[in-house]
Amino acid sequence: MNGKVYLLGAGPGDPDLLTLKALRLLKAADAVLHDDLITPEILGLVPATAQLHNVGKRCGTKKITQAEINFLMVTLAGTGLQVVRLKAGDPLIFGRAGEEIEALRRADIDFEIVPGITAALGAAAAAEIPLTDRRLSHAFVLLPGHMAGDQKAEWKTFVSSGATLAVYMPGHDYSAIATRFVSAGLDLETPCAIISRATAPGQQVQLTTLREFPNAPRLPAPALLLVGEVVRFARAGASFDASRSFPFQNTQAFFLQAQGLAHDEE
Repeated sequence: MNGKVYLLGAGPGDPDLLTLKALRLLKAADAVLHDDLITPEILGLVPATAQLHNVGKRCGTKKITQAEINFLMVTLAGTGLQVVRLKAGDPLIFGRAGEEIEALRRADIDFEIVPGITAALGAAAAAEIPLTDRRLSHAFVLLPGHMAGDQKAEWKTFVSSGATLAVYMPGHDYSAIATRFVSAGLDLETPCAIISRATAPGQQVQLTTLREFPNAPRLPAPALLLVGEVVRFARAGASFDASRSFPFQNTQAFFLQAQGLAHDEE
């Protein structure tokens, strides 16, 4: 008798941000295949009797190939186990869920997708940054910092939309990212926020601009980059790293202007 595989989102790191369904399934799992980025606090919810497999791929280092992960999921579920494939954030966003869904369908293994809070939402909440604002940004775009092979996302299209941009896995080549955004049409004074380990112990937030971004401190992974005018909403009372800097000189004037725009729209 076959078991079942749950492609389950662990959220950005704080176990309190797990959904009730995710918590229930974790506590009932027979086997858990987890990413490197899953926090110890969340892994601590897995029963001691369950099989625990670290199948993470991090910083270019692969402990296991995707084909091997697919085989392990199919094999464990094929023996009747309840298998949780535990992914950081949401399983459908930059989580290779498509490849795993294909493998499970080919093997005729029952599966279910359990969504989680994706990194951009957790990071924005932690930094108190609205991802959309009727005065400044009417759209929100998720971008990968790295893509398979030699592919490269065409950022000019997204920049021209005026959307808030979230770059997942930006890496530490900040100069290259800044250059790509400026080449795509963004102003050098566009505000940015680097959020490291959002919602988890050791969270850090660094506020900067595209001009100063190449000189920003290299924060530890997992990190996410938010780019856009809404970053100006980040306030001094947020739970930031003590060494943060806020480079915007005319923040109060900016908000007065934004409020005027809002009144004009009413």
